[in-house]
Amino acid sequence: MSEQRDLRTPDGRTLRVTDAGGDGAVVLWHAGSPQTGAVIAPVLAAAETAGVRIVTWARPGYSTSTRRPGRSVADAAADALIVADALGLGRFAAVGYSGGGPHAIAAAALLPDRVTAVGTLAGIAPDTGTDDWLAGMAAPAALVAARSGLDARAALPDDFDPASFTDTDWAALEGPWSALGEDAQAGGREGPLGLIDDDVAFARPWGIDLAAVEAPVLLVQGEADRVVPPAHGRLLAAALRRAELRLRPGDGHVSVLGALPEVLAWVARA
Repeated sequence: MSEQRDLRTPDGRTLRVTDAGGDGAVVLWHAGSPQTGAVIAPVLAAAETAGVRIVTWARPGYSTSTRRPGRSVADAAADALIVADALGLGRFAAVGYSGGGPHAIAAAALLPDRVTAVGTLAGIAPDTGTDDWLAGMAAPAALVAARSGLDARAALPDDFDPASFTDTDWAALEGPWSALGEDAQAGGREGPLGLIDDDVAFARPWGIDLAAVEAPVLLVQGEADRVVPPAHGRLLAAALRRAELRLRPGDGHVSVLGALPEVLAWVARA
């Protein structure tokens, strides 16, 4: 049974932590953007299928986690260490979905003695500074604004474009991943600040060296993804030393989560 608590950090912040329990390999789960940081039912089911223990927390600005304006992707590694140490975790894998992908990779880059393996699903790649980074996105306006900084991104209304999702995505949201949509809506009702800070962090230098990541990384990308196009998986695979890229024909941004049990099992074995 999942247990939630607010953890105080050494610098006085709060992190909303969820420990789903279990006796298997530990996986630190980095949720997408926006999400509340809870372990939703299909993630818990995937963890049970793979035989792993899921631990997660709401990134700063989400739920009751204290906001950190100007945070970088790299800053997530320090929070990962705080959470792991508070729960008495030794070595662990890091898995991230969508906006959680960069943060999972950051943990591996900056905590090489703790992170055993990384998995990402529909994970975004670092900004190349060109239009190629935005190519194939149905609604790139938020990231375009984020390139100009916090104020520009905050001035942009957070209006979701339904064209961002494919028919397979909508089917997943109406079926096994309905809880994802419900949690994203709950995250949105908490306010836009966590999502804004995520976007700005993605569009700035991440503060890590991808080529220095020693852990094996499994990158799973939907070939039909209109939110984070498959080119991002190729960019990450080219930059990481020990990456395996798996492209899923027909999958979009949500339906690619059908591969989550496979990803969790892979990182547990690595």
